Amino acid sequence: IWNAYQVMVTFNLSRSASFFESGVGRGMGFRDSNQDLLGFVQMAPARARERLLDLAATQLENGGAYHQYQPLTKRGNDAVGSGFNDDPLWLVLAATAYLKETGDWSILSEPVVYENRPGTEQPLAEHLQRSMQYTLDRLGPHGLPLIGRADWNDCLNLNCFSETPGESFQTTENRGEGKIAESVFIAGQFVLAAKEMAGIAEQAAGGKPHPATSDLQPAAYYMQLAQQMEAAVRAHGWDGAWFLRAYDAFGGKVGSAECDEGRIFIEPQGMCVMAGIGLEDGLAEQALASVQGHLATEHGVVLLQPAYTHYRVHLGEITSYPPGYKENASIFCHTNPWIMIGEAMLGHGEEALNTYHRICPSVRAAISDVHRCEPYVYAQTIAGKDAPTHGEAKNSWLTGTAAWNYAAITQWILGIRASHDGLRVAPAIPASWSGFTASRLFRGVTYHIDVRRAGPGNRVALTVDGQPVAGDVVPLPRAGVGEVRVAVEVGR
Repeated sequence: IWNAYQVMVTFNLSRSASFFESGVGRGMGFRDSNQDLLGFVQMAPARARERLLDLAATQLENGGAYHQYQPLTKRGNDAVGSGFNDDPLWLVLAATAYLKETGDWSILSEPVVYENRPGTEQPLAEHLQRSMQYTLDRLGPHGLPLIGRADWNDCLNLNCFSETPGESFQTTENRGEGKIAESVFIAGQFVLAAKEMAGIAEQAAGGKPHPATSDLQPAAYYMQLAQQMEAAVRAHGWDGAWFLRAYDAFGGKVGSAECDEGRIFIEPQGMCVMAGIGLEDGLAEQALASVQGHLATEHGVVLLQPAYTHYRVHLGEITSYPPGYKENASIFCHTNPWIMIGEAMLGHGEEALNTYHRICPSVRAAISDVHRCEPYVYAQTIAGKDAPTHGEAKNSWLTGTAAWNYAAITQWILGIRASHDGLRVAPAIPASWSGFTASRLFRGVTYHIDVRRAGPGNRVALTVDGQPVAGDVVPLPRAGVGEVRVAVEVGR
């Protein structure tokens, strides 16, 4: 209940009104709000639709995005500007989540302005295509996406080179043209987004009633883009036992075994595995084993190791924090669900649930003298193993952890998630679980789901209203049906 409530709070406020952050002047984050939508969309689809269109209306005509916008005026925040090169791809992932949840293909034909300027209207489908093109127009020497001001980690500022105490890393003018520093994280994100665009295009080709999708590139085009980017990641983003984090402005590796500090980062391990890179040939398995071996602690998975011990001007704000705090090797809770999802995708139910338990507020209530935070909401960060207060949480309530953790536990560990063709039920639960029951409202129909373990592994056998169904997707019922009963045997 509390996780869902926190998801609603973060959806309403993003990070714009906080006891810990910069208050109302910060505005709503473009990246933040798209991610919050991932956990909220099934709760209030109409509000999610409105938010999605509001976000798209702040997009730049080149496909880029203001990093923040003001919720009252719904205009981009000029004080922060754009250039955080992961931002546009989150719009694709949020729109896909909405489409899968609702089946409302009309939204793709909805005319949406750019930068809230009348006369610039284009269908939402075109906004999504421009989000993809933004990345393609900004590739670096290795064919990986340029990082710009930063990617998801706002504090990894590879083009900033700030030497002035007190100035903002996010708004300081970057040096040079920024055509060298690349992000492996964005590369994985692009692979995931391209696959989702392929799924949308495939549905369009199947005759869904949405005129705007007639202008979409075919599914094969997006799959080719995904394959090309994955090839670049494999060639230049794999470090031998885990995925690199980035290349800096001099072409040097970040997040490599070659580095003295910051050898391995959590973000590309989670994102590249979620994108499906290495699921078939063992790279994903190896990357997550490296996470467990180098980053996992009893209080959660830290963001990087070893922690940075002094300021490095070419890496930016990430190296300005004390070891074990914030982006410098704390347990940045937002990223932990990516590891849960990756483990679930590999069928590692025990590992996924163990990672979930380590940062779960109610579980951590037993160590409240260490956790020192509300036992019912997620915090942004928990002090890492390099910190003297290891295990102490900070910055509760307004964090993307809420939405991602809700998605990880409900959609991937319990395995109940929306798809274009119906409700998918594919649990990745521990072997010790005998099963569980759940109810899920999906497109106006209540699904009563009874999961029972029949043997080892995670293969499922579905029975829908007494009839066996092949695969793991419950087909959409005929019009007028209000309830569906689903029996699931796991390990068949």
